[in-house]
Amino acid sequence: DSGRFCPAGLSFRRSDFLGALAKVDILKQLLETGASVNAPPDPCEQSPVHLAAGGGLSCFLLWQLQTGADLNQQDVFGEAPLHKAAKVGSMECLSLLVASDAQIDLCNKNGQTAEDLAWSCGFPECAKFLTTIKCMQTIKSSEQSNIGHCVPALRQKRNFESEENTNGKRKC
Repeated sequence: DSGRFCPAGLSFRRSDFLGALAKVDILKQLLETGASVNAPPDPCEQSPVHLAAGGGLSCFLLWQLQTGADLNQQDVFGEAPLHKAAKVGSMECLSLLVASDAQIDLCNKNGQTAEDLAWSCGFPECAKFLTTIKCMQTIKSSEQSNIGHCVPALRQKRNFESEENTNGKRKC
């Protein structure tokens, strides 16, 4: 249809493309005028990082993260860039933020995490991704806290009949 714009075989609505260009221009103007990547430019205290994540602009988000943007900065609604990316279903932005060690358990002023927002906004893939990351972080944290407890058990002699070998789990 005439409302579609298809660069390199990708399908975008012209209005989506023009909207993204407008956000790019706003971000560009903010940063060119000397705004800090962490400075809230509007009354809602949304930094350029919030705007990039909320617009699904992963290239600008990556650039801002590389220039020292605070990826856990919360706006007046208590939302961090991770919340913004979850609300618009941007898996690319979520992946960048998670890879940069964003705190996935931050709650907004309504007590919602980014995962909660992804579910409520109709982005189950994003919600499942955040759920998986949260579980992996919990397991990693649990393993790290048990390292000290496991060392003495590892030094003990093990016999073939031990409880560890009968159920396939290490006893710490």
